[in-house]
Order: sequence, then structure tokens, then C-alpha cells
Amino acid sequence: MGSIAAQADTRMMGIVHGALRRDLDRTRAVLAGTPYPQGRQRRALGGHVVWMMEFLHAHHSGEDEGLWPLVRARNPAAGPLLDSLDADHRRIAPASETLTAAARHYAATTTDQTRLDLLAALEALADVLVPHLEREVEEAMPVVSVSITDAEWRAWDQAYNVKPKSLSRLGMEGHWLLDGIDPESYQLVVHQVPPLPRFILLRGFARTYRRRAAARWQPEIPATGARV
Repeated sequence: MGSIAAQADTRMMGIVHGALRRDLDRTRAVLAGTPYPQGRQRRALGGHVVWMMEFLHAHHSGEDEGLWPLVRARNPAAGPLLDSLDADHRRIAPASETLTAAARHYAATTTDQTRLDLLAALEALADVLVPHLEREVEEAMPVVSVSITDAEWRAWDQAYNVKPKSLSRLGMEGHWLLDGIDPESYQLVVHQVPPLPRFILLRGFARTYRRRAAARWQPEIPATGARV
């Protein structure tokens, strides 16, 4: 008798969602707090919001094109749940596009109105995105876990979340996922890639990630002697 294939380990989904919520919350706090971002920080913050929305689009595309069809084929009874998640994605997409446009406008201007517009777009996205992220982890992932094998989950992840991306993109995404993470989740994330590329990603991009993170979250300090 053959061995029973292991069920999909879907913990990465919660880690990805946690990183999105963490930085959306950080963005909201920086935009609403004083001193308001100026100069380099403003440009870095707006650029990071655009980057997150690109990540979110790729994340949802991978689910729509690869994961949900696979689960539907293995478990037809999951159809209504998957249909509702597809509907969520269609509601999220226009809110994400609005937020992207607001972030680009904010980064390219200096007026306070664009800060307020970005905050409003951020809140509008959160209204539709956060409940969806919670549903996917709490309702969908248990269904995914019993519907496909861990080998199928890993194959989907590699095909949609790893192979299409450049090494530099993976380096930034990896450090973004690891930002403030707990030890158990850290080990799960770093072991998504083999040892050699893992070493390159961890060592080669750490300084760049820290520099970019500091630029968006920390106020720009004027040079000594600069005019106020």
C-alpha cells in the first residue's frame, strides 16, 4: 500500500497576509502622524504603496489562475467558497488601482491634499481587503489544505510566486516578509528556496531592504547647517 500524500501546508498564506496588513497599518500611521512625510520619505512611502499593490495584484492573479482552479478540480464542493473569493478579488481590484494612482500622485507632489487623498484610498482598500484576507486564512486555507497535497501546493507556489520573479524582486519580497516576524515563521519563509539562493537572498539584499525601509518609515533629517 502506498503512503498517503501530505496535506498542503498553507501557513505561508497567513505570513503574506500579515506582511500586507502590517505595512498598510504602518503607512496609515505615518500618513496620519506628525511630522507629515516630506521629500525623500514622501517619495519612498508612495513608491512602497505602489510596490505593495503590484505584489497584491500578482498574489491574487496566482490564486485566480493557478490555486483556485486546482482546488476546484480536486474538490468540486469548494466551488461556492472559491466563487465568493473570486468576487472578493473583483471588488478589491478597483480599490487597489485607486490606491496606486493616489500613491503615485502623492509621491510626485507636495500638497497636503494628496496626503489626505492617499489616506482615503487606503481606508477604502482596507474596507474590502482586510475581511478578504481574514476569510482566506480562516475559511479557505483549511479547505485548500484538505483538497490538495503539499507537493501540489509547493508546485503552485514555485510556478506563480517564485519562478516569474527576478532575484532582486525575490530578495526584497523575502526581507519584507521577514520584517518583524516570529522565529517559527522565519524558518518557514527562508526554507521556501534552496540553500544557495537562500544565502544570496538573505545576505545580498539585507542592507538594501533596511535602507529602503528606513527611507519610508523614518522622517528625513535635514543635513547639519541646512536652512529651515
